[in-house]
Amino acid sequence: MRIDVVSIFPGYLQALDLSLVGKARRDGLLDLRVHDLREWTTDRHRTVDDTPFGGGAGMVMRPDVWGLAVDDVLAEGPARRVLLVPTPSGERLTQRTVEDLAGADQLVLACGRYEGIDARVAENYRARGDVEVREFSLGDYVLNGGEVAALVVVEAVARLLPGVIGNPASLVEESHGTAGLLEYPVYTKPPSWAGLEVPEVLTSGHHGNVARWRREQALARTAERRPDMVAALDPAGLDRTDRAALAAHGWFVPAGDGGAPTRVQVRPGTPDDAAALAELAAATFPLACPPHMDEADIEAHIATHLGAEHFAAYLADPSRYRVLVAETAAGLVGYTLLVLPLSVAEAPEADDVAAVVTQRPVAELSKCYLLPAFQGTGLAGVLVRETTTTAAGVVVEDRPLSAVWLGTNRSNRRAQRSYARNGFTVVGTRRYRVGQSLEEDVVMTMPLDVPQTTAVDAVAR
Repeated sequence: MRIDVVSIFPGYLQALDLSLVGKARRDGLLDLRVHDLREWTTDRHRTVDDTPFGGGAGMVMRPDVWGLAVDDVLAEGPARRVLLVPTPSGERLTQRTVEDLAGADQLVLACGRYEGIDARVAENYRARGDVEVREFSLGDYVLNGGEVAALVVVEAVARLLPGVIGNPASLVEESHGTAGLLEYPVYTKPPSWAGLEVPEVLTSGHHGNVARWRREQALARTAERRPDMVAALDPAGLDRTDRAALAAHGWFVPAGDGGAPTRVQVRPGTPDDAAALAELAAATFPLACPPHMDEADIEAHIATHLGAEHFAAYLADPSRYRVLVAETAAGLVGYTLLVLPLSVAEAPEADDVAAVVTQRPVAELSKCYLLPAFQGTGLAGVLVRETTTTAAGVVVEDRPLSAVWLGTNRSNRRAQRSYARNGFTVVGTRRYRVGQSLEEDVVMTMPLDVPQTTAVDAVAR
């Protein structure tokens, strides 16, 4: 590959004689030429700029001088030639851009100064058709000239050329590679330094575990530092473990073709959520009902318990109810409703539940629903854990909650497995009505991380 850099400060580019780029030049892997723009001036003052038409601050670099320079340095032939113009108003340079440029035959970097290069230079070469023109930016900031950007492009492109990097595998695992992730943290000797230890997995000798750890660290680092990159990940390239790692950082992959990773925030509900919660409940409650349940009974239950006015009441009474919502940029996708006891001795309302749920004080996880696209993504587990964490912080008559119980339809095996994974165990059953339909639930409980209290003890105290 040939790269030509044109600048009024050619000495700025001397760093390209160092390190791997300098070695690539000496080994003939890269034909790099640096030119002084003033060599193409025609006046005794070697003028390269003039005042801007229309007025304004600063000076603009002349198109006639730049035209002579670019014409001279462009190589002859049908090869792919790219004119690169660094400018704060250009497209942002990315690794994908660099990978594309590495496939060109010649790059010409036009390093502007002052207020930039006359816009007709890019326009002229773009119109010719035999030269690609790309105006690019390193980021959302301004430098004094294009030389820094030129250094970046030369090094970024050169390291992708065959033979420049000794170990090609280094290019595969690094940040912004084809995996679309930031690179995992790296360590070397000594294994202990400043009181900090190298992660044990890296010294285990188990290559599979090392690879998995690095992958999870890359996912975690990307989620924390570059959420835009997570949102752009291809779901087809994410396995179950990847998805679990992303879920731990608030990112979930909705079901369905092309569902991109989506950031979900779990937060306490507010009065402003009442209408959206009612809409969500109306969409999700029927999905949890057994197939034999009458549609009229389902609609009656929604109207009686899940309207906007009901959620407004729940949200207005935090001593009795706690609502958590799962929210994306598009709106609510899930929620839980926790029903709290008002006294230590208060038992579950139904006798068959009170008989098997003996801890006191005890709260009920009354509702836990998600839109279908987020079922099976790990979001249900996050919602449940956040809800039980909320419960663990509740104090009733100077006593912390002892446990949380819930009921889920006997036929809903999927929900039962999900609750079991999150610490709930089956303690019995209950019967209840939805309209005219008599249903049976499995009753499950989860002890909270506090000393437990039985119903008898609670009453005695």
